Amino acid sequence: MNQKRYTTWNEHLRNLFDSKIFKVPIDGGFDCPNRDGTVAKGGCTFCSVSGSGDFIVAPHDPLPMQFQKEVDFMHRKWPNVNQYIVYFQNYTNTHAPVAELREKFEQVIQLPGVVGINIATRPDCLPPETIEYLAEINQRIHLWIELGLQTTYEATSHLINRAHDYQTYLDAVTDLRQHDIKVVTHLINGLPEETAEMMLENVKRVICDSDIQGIKLHLLHLMTNTKMQRDYHQGKLKFLSKDEYVQIICDQLELIPKEIVIHRLTGDAPRETIIGPMWSLKKWEVLNAIDRELEQRSSYQGKYNIRDRKLVDRHATSA
Repeated sequence: MNQKRYTTWNEHLRNLFDSKIFKVPIDGGFDCPNRDGTVAKGGCTFCSVSGSGDFIVAPHDPLPMQFQKEVDFMHRKWPNVNQYIVYFQNYTNTHAPVAELREKFEQVIQLPGVVGINIATRPDCLPPETIEYLAEINQRIHLWIELGLQTTYEATSHLINRAHDYQTYLDAVTDLRQHDIKVVTHLINGLPEETAEMMLENVKRVICDSDIQGIKLHLLHLMTNTKMQRDYHQGKLKFLSKDEYVQIICDQLELIPKEIVIHRLTGDAPRETIIGPMWSLKKWEVLNAIDRELEQRSSYQGKYNIRDRKLVDRHATSA
């Protein structure tokens, strides 16, 4: 049974499928539009050469082989799990013509035991023909689209080289939701020059401005061989302490409606490439600290549900 004070991804899957589900990360071999020159060059300043696929077991293998190797690895700990959600994780997984997307996605949808697919992408890589294909997938299998937003502030977005604006994100969510496609939004806590108040405002905006069903809250990791090292050395980036991060996460959780699935509250980074904050390497200590803080507050996800508050505010204004 779920003992958390927030709606976890695992809880959501158990309620939906009545069993434990593996989320199997694979690398579809896609690039990003702000790396290849489509909209910019160099990529996001926090992004390493390997993107977000540092922990994928065999990223250069054919997709069915990647899947099988990941499943075999996970079965060492959970040998009896036989249902899987494939996660196209690395880079921008809709940054290609629909014919290429269809060729890659259909390979894994047909694999034994696959009950769902999560596709990580950017808001500016969802043209109408792509959304139509995603809507087709959504009729056949459990689908989540994971939208990297990271921040709602245009100044921060420019600083980290996102190369799209907040309105592009809002339009993408609207287009996806017209087809009842579930959306999970990614935000990063600890970006250069953002205060704790701004991090809370990021959550308030995405909850009130967009119809999302899930959220991922990441801690910024500074990695070697990234452009963000420059911001760090120029004093634009200061690492959050573990206590600061825990307080911010709990404040954010209190604003998020209970029905929104919390896909992540922190992240992983390879020890050999991380510059800081080093406390983040002890992931379970961070998660346990979040649990303790919520308990000490007698608090929980949605305690100050920002959507409910917005409705109340609107009613008071109209009256």
